[in-house]
Amino acid sequence: MKIKRTYSFAYWTASFITLFIIGTLLISAYLFLDVTLNITYLLTFTAVIFCFTFIIIQYRLEKFIYKRIKKIYDRVSILDRSDFNKTAITSDIDALSREVQKFAEFNQEQIASLNLRENYRREFLGNVSHELKTPLFTVQGYLLTLADGAINDKKITKKYLKRANKGVERLISIVKDLDLISKLESADLSINKKPINILELTQDVFELLEMKAKKRNISMHFNKHYIYPIMVIADGEKIQQVLINLIVNAIKYSKKNGTIMVSFEKKETKVLVKVIDDGEGIKKEYLPRLFERFYRVDQSRSRDQGGSGLGLSIVKHILESHHEQIFVKSEYGKGSEFSFTLEKMKVL
Repeated sequence: MKIKRTYSFAYWTASFITLFIIGTLLISAYLFLDVTLNITYLLTFTAVIFCFTFIIIQYRLEKFIYKRIKKIYDRVSILDRSDFNKTAITSDIDALSREVQKFAEFNQEQIASLNLRENYRREFLGNVSHELKTPLFTVQGYLLTLADGAINDKKITKKYLKRANKGVERLISIVKDLDLISKLESADLSINKKPINILELTQDVFELLEMKAKKRNISMHFNKHYIYPIMVIADGEKIQQVLINLIVNAIKYSKKNGTIMVSFEKKETKVLVKVIDDGEGIKKEYLPRLFERFYRVDQSRSRDQGGSGLGLSIVKHILESHHEQIFVKSEYGKGSEFSFTLEKMKVL
């Protein structure tokens, strides 16, 4: 069994002190006192000196280490003092080193995490202010122009009011999306799961977005002809929103005259829904942050395309509230594939 380092230090120090005292005593007795010491008394005296010295050194050594480490701990730790384990810290130098290293690594991770969150928070606030500022200034500009006298011209009034209304609609869209994300994160939004035909739901989304796709001459279709319904257990309204957001994104970033394909793969307990486009694709370095609020791969182009910048974040939160997953594959210049799982309805 390995002797603990503090005991080893105390043992050897006590041994040297004892040898020094006994040696001094023997020399003094032989040279100056001219007496012969009883061997039994000498051994007993040696043992007493060694034990006393060992206990004092060990106690003081642990006390010293404890005080010094506790002082460091109190300076850097936000934890309660009761978390500081005296026995674990002071009984062994090796254990002490491991504890301090573990403590330092933990705090480094905490600091890194806090720095990352702070950066995200700062970036998020900047994005929110930018997204709200743009339509607000647009509305303000048109209204001020009308107030300065342009209201007397009916054509300009009608045109400017329409543009101001678009700015207001964008503001409403951003606020609604933020409210939805807030409810999803706080589990305040009820999810009403029931059997739905995902094939039929997707077809409804195709019809809903048909005009939007036609403007860019983009075709939407399934990967094959499905004869039978594909039944899943989910909130139909929320999953429809997931499909709308994914397909709208695909329309925005697909090339003109492009194609958007939706496919369904049946697994043992899940159905994997894929939305595939042949657009510009996404660079690898952007993929990890793709589902963050207001995060845009191409800032200028994304804002030109419109939208609140919250679509993918909403998709992620809706699927998480269903306890499902979303995946993304993309090759820059060739297109993207967004896929997500849904619970397959059991056939009795």
